[in-house]
Amino acid sequence: MSRSDAESRLGLHHAVAPGFKRLRLTVAYCGTPWRGWQSQTGGGGVQNELNTAIRRAVGVQALVQGSGRTDAGVHALGQVAHCDVPETVRMSAEAWCNALNACLPLSIRITEATVAEPTFHCRFDAIGKVYRYRIWRPRLLSPFEADRAWHIHGPLDIEALRAGLQHLVGTHNFVRLSANRGDLPETQRRALPEKTTRTIHRAELRDLGDVLELEFEGDGFLYKMVRMIVGTLMHISRGRANPDWLTDLLENPHGLQSNQTAPSCGLYLVSVKYPENAST
Repeated sequence: MSRSDAESRLGLHHAVAPGFKRLRLTVAYCGTPWRGWQSQTGGGGVQNELNTAIRRAVGVQALVQGSGRTDAGVHALGQVAHCDVPETVRMSAEAWCNALNACLPLSIRITEATVAEPTFHCRFDAIGKVYRYRIWRPRLLSPFEADRAWHIHGPLDIEALRAGLQHLVGTHNFVRLSANRGDLPETQRRALPEKTTRTIHRAELRDLGDVLELEFEGDGFLYKMVRMIVGTLMHISRGRANPDWLTDLLENPHGLQSNQTAPSCGLYLVSVKYPENAST
């Protein structure tokens, strides 16, 4: 049984109902004013704003689903979402973008809208994601970077940073480099390595002068995983911890979690990866 078949039987992966079509959206947003992607009681989530924009634009109720959550303050360049709308709503891709953007705050933009295959699911069909973390290096923090990057001024061991990034590539149990979302006790989470094991395909450093960019591509990321990885790498490269600490965090699943978490302001969801047969 395929993963999508199993999810369908569990009621998690619904195909489009008769009379509806599935709309796939690529969404960019500045996370600063929002309480994260997830809908919130009383509003404040990016998902809330998208649901409202569709209702205002075409007069229908639609529940937008995303490829995954981003926390408050985290940005996105290429979040992917989908929703089902009546087939009677006939609009071009450009018209969908224009209509939704006209109803959205300027900090949220639809960059692409297409009609997807009826069984496409932005979350369950995803096979990977790319995240980027930005670090501002000059002594003076630019006011235009205040909520767009983590400000770290001072000496950094760049070679230790590069070595740490390369150490991350591969398949590891990231239980000590992730946080418990609260959906199960930590003792139980520690006993299920299949839930906390992920593969990092690429971990790279780009030195752009004033800005360092750390970019990670993997088959999936746990709650706060990228932020804890970055926080840990910075702690080591600032000379505040031995590089062997990272080795222990990756290879010994029984110790304490990392106590270093980078702030949300520097994190960007760059893109979501899908197999070719899951595209529009």
